[in-house]
Amino acid sequence: MDWKAIVKSVAPTLGAALGGPVAGTAVKFLADQFLGDADAQEQDIAELVLNASPEKLLELRSLDNQFKVKMRELDIDVYRLEVEDRKSARDMGAKGGLMAQMALSALFIVGYFVLTLALFSGWITLTPAIEKTGTLMLGVITGAIPMILQFWFGSSQGSKEKTQALAKP
Repeated sequence: MDWKAIVKSVAPTLGAALGGPVAGTAVKFLADQFLGDADAQEQDIAELVLNASPEKLLELRSLDNQFKVKMRELDIDVYRLEVEDRKSARDMGAKGGLMAQMALSALFIVGYFVLTLALFSGWITLTPAIEKTGTLMLGVITGAIPMILQFWFGSSQGSKEKTQALAKP
């Protein structure tokens, strides 16, 4: 499991911050408060979270409340920032600036399926020398498909939390 997913399930405000424009602030806060080392890196936090005991996860939940208070003091709504960060990409459509994105998305998806068909039908054969590189590239390209679909159709991840956050005055 991804360490950020664990943080999001235990400490939702910190998790939302890690996925948005204030990620640096959240990492710095976790490094200082959770690890006790202001110079700790994201990888250090990831290791601690992935190997955390129930007591450490309870501490993380408590830190979430502290982070929420700190963000309120700074007049920062983490959930609203997360939503606005994704929304701005979609707002390009209202201004008519999506032709390049539409063309690239269509080209990428069509190319992906043509490449996949070519590989699995035998039109292209991977020699043993490039087989690992070819499968790695196919994996990377496959991983990009959900990002393209989320750009165009949105993400349902945490949509209930986002809707509640936006509904607050």
